[in-house]
Amino acid sequence: MSSSKPAVLFVCVHNAGRSQMAAGFLREIAGDAVQVFSGGTAPKDSVNPIAVEAMTELGIDIAENIPKKLTDESVKESDVVITMGCGDECPFYPGKRYEDWKLDDPAGQGIETVRVIRDDIRARVQELVSSLDLDG
Repeated sequence: MSSSKPAVLFVCVHNAGRSQMAAGFLREIAGDAVQVFSGGTAPKDSVNPIAVEAMTELGIDIAENIPKKLTDESVKESDVVITMGCGDECPFYPGKRYEDWKLDDPAGQGIETVRVIRDDIRARVQELVSSLDLDG
């Protein structure tokens, strides 16, 4: 890998809720010390508006993000791959660090439930950042 920055890929089915929130938190917490990617095995047309609202409450704007299709290339470029409910549809490459986060899907949930999911994701991202080899 040519970059000294670790690259983290967040993957969920629709790339519209969990993975978008996780990517938003990682960008907020780690800044430009980490390359952040996200993707979905069956991406939606837009980010879940309740997830957007929940993140906006914390001052993190994911409203303009566009769900993307998970690609083999994005997995190959990543050092850490965090999956969130995509199961066997996520490609596996030896030498990558994989974590599977068991999280409820925010799709169709109310803001109170999405806040709980959001806060769980934030805690997991904070743990992830502390486990990465970051300078500074």
